[in-house]
Amino acid sequence: MDPSLWQYQFRIIMLGDSTVGKSSLLRRYTEDRFLEAIDETVGVDFYVHFLELEPGLRVKLQFWDTAGQERFRSVTRSYYRNSVGGLLVFDLTNRSSFDHIRDWHAEVLEHVLPHRLLFVLAGHKSDCDSKRAVSRDEAEKLAAVLGVPYVEASAKSDHNVNETFELLARQIYRGLMSGEVDLHEGWDGVKCATPLTLQGHKNSRLARPDPSHKTKCCD
Repeated sequence: MDPSLWQYQFRIIMLGDSTVGKSSLLRRYTEDRFLEAIDETVGVDFYVHFLELEPGLRVKLQFWDTAGQERFRSVTRSYYRNSVGGLLVFDLTNRSSFDHIRDWHAEVLEHVLPHRLLFVLAGHKSDCDSKRAVSRDEAEKLAAVLGVPYVEASAKSDHNVNETFELLARQIYRGLMSGEVDLHEGWDGVKCATPLTLQGHKNSRLARPDPSHKTKCCD
């Protein structure tokens, strides 16, 4: 692929129980459409979306949409290690899907070592407020315990869908620039279009003046 099309590729894995709406969120984000009925994911499906994080900085987001059923868990586990980001999704109207988030988070952490994977917690189906089984307060408390951002979204109403995925993409990029995310040979969580891409952006970041630092002007 022509390197001018993107500077980085981030691999992101969708995590959560079956029927929480992972595929619906991805389809809304990548294709801008919503289907009332979607067949359950069998194994892993793939989606791609391009995002301009800032002027001149284009990122290819490669999504792995994993099946939530237990019988496919051995298949989905093999994708954990080559991901840099994870969207933990639960259904706001389904209490058990929320209760299982800790298990999904712990399982991924167990399998990604020695790599680092960054998460966002997403409460899906925010349009069904009258059927809510999980309060925003308790979801935010869980996110704080896990050390991850929390957002509520709806693929059906298109509420916060773009914001959810962009929040995760920006978190990954910040981690890459700060060194929190490290590149390793043979690891596909992050790819650079050219060998100089990462160092070039790091240098440009270091060269930018700190906006909090005020210089005193002459009288």
